[in-house]
Amino acid sequence: MPFTLEFPYNRSVGPVIGGFLGGLRDGVVRGVKTAGGRVLVPPLEYDPETGEATTDMVDVASSGVITGFTWNDAPREAEPLDRPFAWALIQLDGADTSLLHVVDVASAGDLAVGQRVRARWRAERRAHITDIECFEPEAAT
Repeated sequence: MPFTLEFPYNRSVGPVIGGFLGGLRDGVVRGVKTAGGRVLVPPLEYDPETGEATTDMVDVASSGVITGFTWNDAPREAEPLDRPFAWALIQLDGADTSLLHVVDVASAGDLAVGQRVRARWRAERRAHITDIECFEPEAAT
């Protein structure tokens, strides 16, 4: 007999993650500044170096550079794009860490570490990481 086991729950995201997600809904990328001055994107509630709470939200750019990537030649049904794409670490301008997201290009040969990319925002946003549909090379129109 078929059986489905579920664990329904609601998660409160708090002021740091909530600030990040609210920013995405508004078309702004927000990070958090540590006591040492580093800007973490995506933000963390605690400084990974000291364990101190982080509360100082700062806006960063929605463009930056690729710090690493891997090519996905055969996307599965649940993945963000229905065609080959790259998963990339992107260090946004103003951030000291990299964000993992999708880059939409025709082939792996169209990407390079150090390449500049910019966010392509969804028309309808809902305070979710997918409010950034993907990143694309800055030269793209």
